Amino acid sequence: MVANTSKARHYDADDLVAVNTLRALSVDMSYAANSGHPGAPMGMAPLFHVLFSKMKLNPDTDKDWVNRDRFVLSNGHACALLYSVLHLLGYKITLDDLKAFRQLDSNTPGHPENTHTPGVEVTTGPLGQGFANAVGLAIAQAHLGATYNRAGFDLFNHKTFVVFGDGCAMEGVASEAASLAGHLRLENLIALYDDNHICIDGDTDSTFTEDVLKRFEAYGWHTEHVPDGDTNLGAIDAAIERALAVRGKPTVIKVTTTIGYGSSLQGTAACHGSPLKMDDLKQFRQKFGIPEEPFTVPSKVYKAYQEYALRGKNAESQWQESFTAYEAKYPELHQELSRRLSGGLPQGWEDKLPVYKPGDSAIASRDLSAKVLAALQASLPEMLSGSADLTSSNKTIWKGAVDFQPPGHVAVGSYQGRYLRWGDEEHAMGAAMNGLAAYGANLIPVGGTFLNFVAYAAGAVRLSALSQLRVIWIATHDSIALGEDGPTHQPIEALAHYRAMPNLHVWRPADGNECSAAYYVALKSSKTPSILALSRQGLPQLQGSSIEVASRGGYVCYGGQVGEQRDITLVSTGSEVATCIEAAAILEKSHQLKVSVVSMPCQEVFDAQPEEYRLSVLPAGAPVMSVEAASTRGWEKYSQEQFGIDEFGASAPCDALFKKFDITPSGVASRALETVFFYQGTQNLRSPLQKALQKTRP
Repeated sequence: MVANTSKARHYDADDLVAVNTLRALSVDMSYAANSGHPGAPMGMAPLFHVLFSKMKLNPDTDKDWVNRDRFVLSNGHACALLYSVLHLLGYKITLDDLKAFRQLDSNTPGHPENTHTPGVEVTTGPLGQGFANAVGLAIAQAHLGATYNRAGFDLFNHKTFVVFGDGCAMEGVASEAASLAGHLRLENLIALYDDNHICIDGDTDSTFTEDVLKRFEAYGWHTEHVPDGDTNLGAIDAAIERALAVRGKPTVIKVTTTIGYGSSLQGTAACHGSPLKMDDLKQFRQKFGIPEEPFTVPSKVYKAYQEYALRGKNAESQWQESFTAYEAKYPELHQELSRRLSGGLPQGWEDKLPVYKPGDSAIASRDLSAKVLAALQASLPEMLSGSADLTSSNKTIWKGAVDFQPPGHVAVGSYQGRYLRWGDEEHAMGAAMNGLAAYGANLIPVGGTFLNFVAYAAGAVRLSALSQLRVIWIATHDSIALGEDGPTHQPIEALAHYRAMPNLHVWRPADGNECSAAYYVALKSSKTPSILALSRQGLPQLQGSSIEVASRGGYVCYGGQVGEQRDITLVSTGSEVATCIEAAAILEKSHQLKVSVVSMPCQEVFDAQPEEYRLSVLPAGAPVMSVEAASTRGWEKYSQEQFGIDEFGASAPCDALFKKFDITPSGVASRALETVFFYQGTQNLRSPLQKALQKTRP
């Protein structure tokens, strides 16, 4: 349904000056950098000018005002245009920043980064990711509005706008996310499609000829088309106004533009990723009456954008007045929301974490995870859980959880619900969770799939880490122990892959206390995502474990008092820790060896501990052997010898697979004995942690 609207405004010659100024700034930036993508900004400048003249933004508070409109540039290569707009609006981006585009330590990197540039909501670059981020942002607003809005208090009523191009439309992650947004009827989401028919390889006729609007219509979106987006500002404005009035579905506006509009190469791939040549730059300036001096901004353009920013500042002031009045009428909701807006977790939440003692029954770590979620859900209203169509396997839901579903939908639920049914869309789930985490209000997305299938979302995981977003993955079926599904489902290289990624915590807990510790650290790590690799089979509760020691990432769980001489240390994770303890008992009884077993549920957290502690866990003087039913890559950092699986798995029952790969107590014991014999007599054997180059950079 589209309501009547009459808010479209008149555009005049001053607006054309502003549009051409945006074009010129973008061209100047790429020319100065001798790098960049001027073509898309030259075509999209009218779209940006119209859109940002209508948005609610306050440059003074940047991301502090939770009800600001959100903007995502999914085709992030066009960021010169975004930086130009943010500069004009008064964000902390100076002309000198524009002149330093793409240079070392500049405020204007080659693609938008949320931790780097004021006004940038999410880190985009890989095409399609930003589109899915925007879906996450829209989910966040819908959920918070349903949770906290009351009659007369629309605390959350903003819109999320995303601009995407042909490349984003081609990427599968955008298709997954668009399908989900249509199902969820996210009327607060407006996507603007830069339809310029050009990709890096040339005209899209060579590869991409589908009717994009029909696709979105099939997804359940309202669609609009502006065929003359190079010049018709009024038509762009009217289409946005119609989108703002749409109820019950998201909107996509196809704006047909000419890449490199005004260049002698316009309409071709030649102006996609290369700066204009000097002669082309001169004719471009003459064509639009742009001053020859680069980075020139007419005062009337600054004045216009200052007025747009002032409107946003006034909107925030009105919101703050409303929030103050909200406190008087809804004090408990106000207190909770204020706490969430400050970024703090509720006092005492960690006291709810389950604690286990030796002798408690063996429990699969995926079930241990479910117990943590159930224990914490009432204390942490900011935690949203979900699964990629594997709820019964991932154990990501708690009793009484309400689905996040659109009002009036056949599925039971509401926008106030905290359980997300992502469907078989791991990539969209990961990217949308990034949007949820980036939104603010302390939202903490938790999403489940098999560890092997996190690979579908590897690009989104990488952006979580780069963006410093607290996203938590429940990655079950963590080893060959999933059995008969075979090597297509059995993760071998996954742990090594994600452990190699900066600013990512990879947890593989060995018992209940370690699982609670994984959640404790993950929830406290507000700028670091986490992957919790969880077992399908039961794990015994360990003698030496506790939430406190496991929270250090690694600890001695069996044998080897501090300072006591050892013959060998076995270091392991997950289900193999118990196997190592059994192997230690064999070595002690049959060969009178002194064996210590170290559980290392999270290498990254262990690495952050003081050196003295780390060397007490993995001391010098005796060899260390790692044991993990996965790739041995990376374990050389902690051990002289590595025992694992450096080939794909096989299809068979769990026990048969562990026997096949000899990851059994006797198999571990025999290899440990070989290791002891090999290093026997070695003088001054260093700990594997003792390296000449502990860090390559400060």
